[in-house]
Amino acid sequence: MKLWYSFIKELKLSSKSWYFYIELGMAIVLLLVLLFVVPENFDSKGKEYIYLDLPNVVRERLKDNLLEEDLDEMSQLVEVEANDTIYVAEMYETEESEIYLLNSMEALNAFSNSERVPAVHVRVNENNQVVQTYYLQGYETQKLKNLLLVFQNSKAGHDVIENYTDDIIVRSIYQDAEPLSDRENVIPVFLTFNGSLMSLFIIAAYIFLDKDEGIIKAYAVTASSVWHYLLSKIGVIIITSIATTLIVTVPIMGLQPNYPVMLLFLVTSGFFAASLGLFLTSYYKDIVQAFGALYIVIVILIMPNISYFTPSWDPDWVKIIPSYVMLQSFKEIISVNGNMSYVMVASLGFAVLGIDIFILANYRFKKTLTL
Repeated sequence: MKLWYSFIKELKLSSKSWYFYIELGMAIVLLLVLLFVVPENFDSKGKEYIYLDLPNVVRERLKDNLLEEDLDEMSQLVEVEANDTIYVAEMYETEESEIYLLNSMEALNAFSNSERVPAVHVRVNENNQVVQTYYLQGYETQKLKNLLLVFQNSKAGHDVIENYTDDIIVRSIYQDAEPLSDRENVIPVFLTFNGSLMSLFIIAAYIFLDKDEGIIKAYAVTASSVWHYLLSKIGVIIITSIATTLIVTVPIMGLQPNYPVMLLFLVTSGFFAASLGLFLTSYYKDIVQAFGALYIVIVILIMPNISYFTPSWDPDWVKIIPSYVMLQSFKEIISVNGNMSYVMVASLGFAVLGIDIFILANYRFKKTLTL
């Protein structure tokens, strides 16, 4: 009962603090960004710039092949700009890319050198063979270079390559799962930001504010338990985290996410993040001294975002960072038929880690009450 009264008191005090409204305001800002800035799906079509330095007969045959793949089977004359110069190009739009046929080698060099985009020069060599020269930019992976070599290998015909690729069977890991839209795919990042980074910072701000006002030192001469005070602070952070998560999620996702599991995961992950924040603040007198440690921790927690948006970069050491698990868990929670077993195991792990860190934080605060 004392814990409940302590929690209600902290909740009332927090509602009068501007930190409380920072979190709510940040959630509203993130929601507006999702609604009005982030598109439902990004335009993932690549752009290819090609110069056909070929005899008319061969050039027209290649154009006819492109028309067969064009969405409306019609090409368009467009103006494209490179190096502050306007060039006329013939544009073909397929399901995967926009292909621009340039009218000169000068235009091809302009796009390759100034716009830093891959370009292709198709010509006839001394043996009357059609060859393609790729102007790469240096950031292409070795796998892509090898793939280009395979496609241009005269000993491996396109029919052989096509038959081989058609025989490759692709199976989805979760057969019943539906892919998220690009907008929905950003939500786990925002939820992790609110759940871990903001919880870590806000609870630190609360604790240092109480230290400045001498509230924590008062526990050295009162009968109140320190752990009641700390757990009440964590409770306030978790309640705020739940509110901000619902503000971001409900307008975008509706009833699609598994909200009971989401609430469970918010409690456990929020408890872990807040306990970590308490443990860090126990070593410093004010937020200025703690800034360096908080900055390092926040930078580490941000790193899995790179892996999230760039799946090809997914080293094993990133997977042990807590925010990596948070990202994957939130993605499973908001997905149709997501892997709830993964989320439940993650929730258990965060609960265990949170309890251990909370015990250490409680010990540290008892030891440093009069400092």
